Amino acid sequence: MNYMQYINGDDANGRGMRCTLFVSGCEMACVGCHNKESWKLTAGSLYTKEFEDQIIEDLKSPFIEGFSVSGGHPLHPKVFLEVLKLCKRVKIETGKSVWLWTGLTLEELQADKTRCKILNWTEVLIDGKFVQELKDASLKWKGSSNQRVINVKEVL
Repeated sequence: MNYMQYINGDDANGRGMRCTLFVSGCEMACVGCHNKESWKLTAGSLYTKEFEDQIIEDLKSPFIEGFSVSGGHPLHPKVFLEVLKLCKRVKIETGKSVWLWTGLTLEELQADKTRCKILNWTEVLIDGKFVQELKDASLKWKGSSNQRVINVKEVL
């Protein structure tokens, strides 16, 4: 897996101060995407065990409320298992909240017998493809009005 960017101390991608990982690879190819360079699986930097260990250490800070993972597409079939492993590790080792952005809807994710497992390790899901015609810069944590910010524990 590759990643485009990692931010230790991000207050724009979820509630509170967070660590945010933008993974590489996206099969959605949404028109108007602001992060087209992340579509290629090989874009960015190589994700390593050492890097993952650093994310876990950063999350142990009392100033960090949680972990956010976006992209690209964190549920891309080629990166999903690595993202799932990371989210599990975040919850088990730090207890911090996990926020996840996906172009899939919650319903599509629930119907996918493999990728739905990530919901067990996620507090907040921002779902749905970005739709250029529904773009709204005033929305918090999402780019278009069709997307939803979902409290996973309340829904499940």
